[in-house]
Amino acid sequence: MWRAAVTEMVATACLVFALTTTIISCFESGQTDPKLLVPVFIFISGFPLLVATVPLTGGHMNPVFTFAAALKGAVSAVRALFYVVGQCLGALIAFAVVRATMDRATAVKYQLGGCAIDGGGGGAGVGAGTALALEFSCTFMLLYVAMPIFEERRRRELGLATVCAVVAVAYGLVVYVSMTVTGRAGYGGVGLHPARCWAAAMVYKGSLLKAHWVFWVGPFMACVMYHMLSLALPREELEKREDEREEDPNLDKFKGDGSKEFEISNFKENALGDQ
Repeated sequence: MWRAAVTEMVATACLVFALTTTIISCFESGQTDPKLLVPVFIFISGFPLLVATVPLTGGHMNPVFTFAAALKGAVSAVRALFYVVGQCLGALIAFAVVRATMDRATAVKYQLGGCAIDGGGGGAGVGAGTALALEFSCTFMLLYVAMPIFEERRRRELGLATVCAVVAVAYGLVVYVSMTVTGRAGYGGVGLHPARCWAAAMVYKGSLLKAHWVFWVGPFMACVMYHMLSLALPREELEKREDEREEDPNLDKFKGDGSKEFEISNFKENALGDQ
């Protein structure tokens, strides 16, 4: 278990460092609309790390996915705790490196790439209520896309690379939406990663500590809501049908009038028997 926690720590450190530095680089690139570059570089940063880490630990690299997996019963409470501690330590290491290497003026300008809602105290940004709503809705959308396809059955059907690509694209999409929907320059976008937001606040302090609770409460509320929704979905019947098709791969079906299904496997057997 501790090896998995260490792996989560290292993977989270790499992810947080890559996301922080590349997103800041997008805004420093001088492009007319640098926000358009953000989802692209989120994909470039996240995809290879997911491919490398999913086979080892499940590729959580985020307390949100760990908490959702714990609610589902995919990981035990003890393993989830080890994962979250490792993720927080990894994020802390990443921001310590960012602070040690980043130009001071850039670090102050972007608040070290941390999670802020008020634009550094200059009166810009959004309120805590708006930030909470965005954290909840964006995290829920990410979970709705990521959790089903991360199941073992879906991974076998789609392949690891496809699954990781879909999750990375979804992550970039919700970040881009959160950065543009408010129209407020002082708001840096949804956090989606409580460990990243916490680590930045611990290293940079200042305005990052303001309303920091929204970056934990919003995502965890989304996890609970998604878990409740997943319990209401008619999954048993769907899984039963998929199991039947796996047991009988030669079963061919075609639809007649749009509503009736005709099984022709028995027809084939009878025809062969008559011969």
